[in-house]
Amino acid sequence: MENLIKQRRKLSPMRLEMTPGLDELEVLMLMNFLNLKKNQVFINNSPLDFGFVGELRERLRYICPSMFYKRLEARNNAFVENRVPMIKQILKRDLLLSYPFESMSPFLRLLDEASNDKNVVSIKMTLYRVAKNSKIVKSLIKAAENGKEVVVLVELRARFDEENNIGWSKRLEESGCRVIYGLDGLKVHSKLCLITYKNEKGIQYISQIGTGNYNEKTSRLYTDLSLMTSKYEIGEEINGVFNHLCLGETENHTDLLMVAPHCMISHIFKYIDEQIELAKQGKEAYIGFKCNSVTSKKMIDKLIEASQAGVQIDMVVRGICCLIPGVEGATENIRVLSIVGRYLEHSRIYIFGKNNPTVYISSADLMTRNLERRVEVAAPVLDEKLKHKLLTMFDCMLRDNVKACSLENNGKYKRIKNKNREMNSQEYFFKNDVK
Repeated sequence: MENLIKQRRKLSPMRLEMTPGLDELEVLMLMNFLNLKKNQVFINNSPLDFGFVGELRERLRYICPSMFYKRLEARNNAFVENRVPMIKQILKRDLLLSYPFESMSPFLRLLDEASNDKNVVSIKMTLYRVAKNSKIVKSLIKAAENGKEVVVLVELRARFDEENNIGWSKRLEESGCRVIYGLDGLKVHSKLCLITYKNEKGIQYISQIGTGNYNEKTSRLYTDLSLMTSKYEIGEEINGVFNHLCLGETENHTDLLMVAPHCMISHIFKYIDEQIELAKQGKEAYIGFKCNSVTSKKMIDKLIEASQAGVQIDMVVRGICCLIPGVEGATENIRVLSIVGRYLEHSRIYIFGKNNPTVYISSADLMTRNLERRVEVAAPVLDEKLKHKLLTMFDCMLRDNVKACSLENNGKYKRIKNKNREMNSQEYFFKNDVK
């Protein structure tokens, strides 16, 4: 990877982007010099390098504060006690953090405490994109220096973050951590942390499963979810995932977790088939998905099958969606919304069933690359209060009539406008502690 990064400046050009202004002869000279064809030249009216925006933003913040959003501070999770160790709290009950509405500090506290706790035997973690001054990595380094077994899978193929990841991986290795550099042909995109804890009761696991990266900066900009649980069966399966990764393999059987590329899409299809069967029996059947993109043809075909059987399907898809809803005879039972607001919608939620539904949070979008060419993990939310919190959040998103658009059956998006009470889901989550 280091060699590839160095080669980037010397490799053959693939395209030429330029702002308007050069005459045809000058463009031809550039094409000839770079050995490019006309269809590899693109004229762009916007600036080609937006690096200046960060500095401009900081200058304008004081000169013209009216141009900026009102500052919103993440609140503390209502179930987290400040003076009680995080491990003790998680052994007592599951916790779910919702970024950026809730602070990431409980998870940072958990790692920091684990690095010093004499009962912690090991910490295992996957890292995809981390902050440049990462407290998370510093806690892992401290844990290793304190004699704990620390295993970190660093995915070097995180686009645009390769150099940062290489730098941190060297720091981790120097401190005594065991660093694994992903798998051949498969990008490790899962967000997993496993703390092995040993006390008078024996071995216990503290597991954390997230929908977004272990990055303090993006936790203030992206909407993501972080589940922390001590349920042994989940910890045991996560331990199995790490054992396979350490051997350069992928997990091919799980009971609770969904793990791509071998046993995620099959689990999802199993739950969809259950809802199809309910619909065929004339019972209420429901599926809900929140993700960034939907491009997997296998998944689209399965959702069409479910819609045709009478399953009601709600989808909140921020970006690309190759499934057209509302098509008679195919997708008339599917509704697709896109929410684009102040914060980047990044969390993934899977919901199966209406009465006592099965709910998962996941690192995977419904894309071919996520489901078939990456190591991704989805975990069930088993605590009823946390499940209720996720369902309430999903319902608020479906009622968003400020930042939401509906995908129509002509493939175009239409701004949602209705006479219902105004619902901006992102602002609502900041102002209201959803429980």
